[in-house]
Amino acid sequence: MMLLPAAHGHDMFRPMSVPSVPIACSPPRSDALDVDFVVVDVETSCSRVSSICQIGIVGFKDGQEAFGYETLIDPCDEFSSFNTRIHGICADHVAGKPTFFDVHGLVDGHLSGRITVAHSSFDKGALAAACRVHDRLPIETKWLDSVRVAKRAWPQLPSHRLNVLSRFLGVKHKHHDALSDARAAGMVIVRAIDHTGIALADWLKPTNQRGGPAPKAAAEGPLRGERIAILGAPRDGALAQWLAAAGGRVLAAVGSSSTMLVVSADQPYGRFYHASPAYRRAAELRESGCAIEIVLESELRERIGLATADA
Repeated sequence: MMLLPAAHGHDMFRPMSVPSVPIACSPPRSDALDVDFVVVDVETSCSRVSSICQIGIVGFKDGQEAFGYETLIDPCDEFSSFNTRIHGICADHVAGKPTFFDVHGLVDGHLSGRITVAHSSFDKGALAAACRVHDRLPIETKWLDSVRVAKRAWPQLPSHRLNVLSRFLGVKHKHHDALSDARAAGMVIVRAIDHTGIALADWLKPTNQRGGPAPKAAAEGPLRGERIAILGAPRDGALAQWLAAAGGRVLAAVGSSSTMLVVSADQPYGRFYHASPAYRRAAELRESGCAIEIVLESELRERIGLATADA
């Protein structure tokens, strides 16, 4: 399984073109600036989720963009070549830019007390981690995951990653640019409300995240004896059905008896699935000596396909 490489010093990789980043900041939020919700997206400089190097925030009112804010941020951390290749930002680009400590008040002013949308829980976790690292107060807001909204609105899609959704919805999108990502995630919410008729407030209501009962494991199959937790898909969904048909017992969560964590192809956490609670729990168990494997759905399907062909 491919894991994110650890950061190794300041990376001097220079992309072919410097990312287009408007530096002009919007003013701090005022009560006169009335919006239905805001959307936030961050990019990070390395594998530490606190290493925010770019942030974009967009406010939406009546289905339209009301304001946009974007800035580069000095993460006070390393830049890994892996992350730089993804978003095009390196150490040279953030030299002299504000730190998260500097922009915390402005970010808090845009998000605090509002409904804040993010595509997966990564951005929420990154902001919380940055607040801890920079000794700033946590940002108090109501979070809404646009991945969860998209899955409910368009369950037929094979993936609910932001670039896939943008193509499906015909939304102009530059992937891994914080402002563009925030705009696209906001349009996911706008289109989902239009498509389903479900009001914004109703999307905030809790749903059954784990799904219904897990399917019963087949008596025989290449996964017989495996106790499997799933990251990124419900325990009664298509992936769970396939695992059970192959003899695996699908669990509700990662535990000490788990033998496998399968990361679904949907990957709502994107390339940062390693930051999810389920992944971290599995990694901790593995480090403590438990025999638990962490595997991508695509890798497991290929492995079983080859085993079946050879049988």
